[in-house]
Amino acid sequence: MALLEVDRLRVTLQTSRGAADALRGVSFALDRGETLGLIGESGCGKSLTALALMGLLPEGALVAGSIRFDGTELTTLCEAQLCALRGNRIGMVFQEPMTALNPLHTVGRQIAESLRLHKQLSASAARAEALRLLQRVHLPQARERLDAYPHQLSGGQRQRVVIAIALACGPDLLVADEPTTALDVTIQREVLELIQELVRDDGMGLLLISHDLGVMADTVQRLLVMYGGTVVESGPTAAVFARLAHPYTRGLFAARPRLGLRRSSGDAPAGRRGTRLATIAGRVPELAEMPAGCPFADRCALAIDACRAAPPPAVMVGPGHEARCIRIEA
Repeated sequence: MALLEVDRLRVTLQTSRGAADALRGVSFALDRGETLGLIGESGCGKSLTALALMGLLPEGALVAGSIRFDGTELTTLCEAQLCALRGNRIGMVFQEPMTALNPLHTVGRQIAESLRLHKQLSASAARAEALRLLQRVHLPQARERLDAYPHQLSGGQRQRVVIAIALACGPDLLVADEPTTALDVTIQREVLELIQELVRDDGMGLLLISHDLGVMADTVQRLLVMYGGTVVESGPTAAVFARLAHPYTRGLFAARPRLGLRRSSGDAPAGRRGTRLATIAGRVPELAEMPAGCPFADRCALAIDACRAAPPPAVMVGPGHEARCIRIEA
C-alpha cells in the first residue's frame, strides 16, 4: 500500500462567476522514501493540490474523489482529525516563510509548539528539541537564533526554520510548496540539498511543488506536469526529460533560461548566444473559462478541432510514462 494515494481528485471553488473546477481528476501515488514533483505555471493547480492534501482548501470548496494517507481517507475526516495529522504525520513547507511564521513569537517557540501539541513534551524538553532541529537544518548560531523573531533572520534562515517546524514531529510525508521562492541561487541549492538529505535520512515521502525544471531534474524521482487543474504528463523524471511528450511540457522546457543565451533583436540561430528566450503564447485560462476539451488547446500550435471536443485520454509513451494528448506523434 502506497503512503499517499490520490484518485480522481476534483476540487470545485466558488467564484464571482459561479462554481468552477480548479482540480479535474488528479491521480497519483507516492511511496515512503519516494520523491515526486508537481510542476507547471502559476494557476495550474499545484498549490491547490497541496492544500487539498492538508485539508486547507478555501471556505466553500467542494471535494470529490479520494485522498488516502497510509490507508486513511482524508476527505471524510473532521477538522479535529485533520489537525492531529497536520504537523505530526504530514509536514508542510510553505511557499513564503515570512507569512508562514508568526511575527509575534520567537522561532524557538514556534518550533516547540507542535512538539508540545503532538508529542506532549514539556516546555524545557520542547525547547531542547527545537534547538536540535535548528542545528539539524544547519542554521548558523542556532542557540542564539532560538530566541530570535522572524524579522531578525534572513530569507534563507527563515526557510530553514520553516523546514525545522515541518520536520519537528518526524512526519511520514513532507509537502514542500515552492520552498526556494525568492531565495538567491546559492541559498536555493543549499535548501534543496538539505531537503534531499532529510528525506533520505528519515525515509519520508516528498511531494515537491515547483515551476523550475532544473529543480525537478536534480531533486525528484518522478514528475507530474500540471496544466488547467489536471495532470497532462507524468512519469520517471529522466524519462519525461528524455522525451517531452506533451506540447505543454515541450513549451516549459523551451522557455527555461540557459547560460550563454541573451536577448537580441537579431535573428540568431536557436540555441546560441543572441537567441530570444522562447515563451508559451497566451495565458492559463481562468477557472470559469476552462475549455471542454484539452485545457492547453487554445495555446497549442498543434491543436485541431478534436482537441477541443473532449478531454484527451492518457497515452502510454514509455514504461510508467504517459501523456494526455492526441497529437503526441505530430
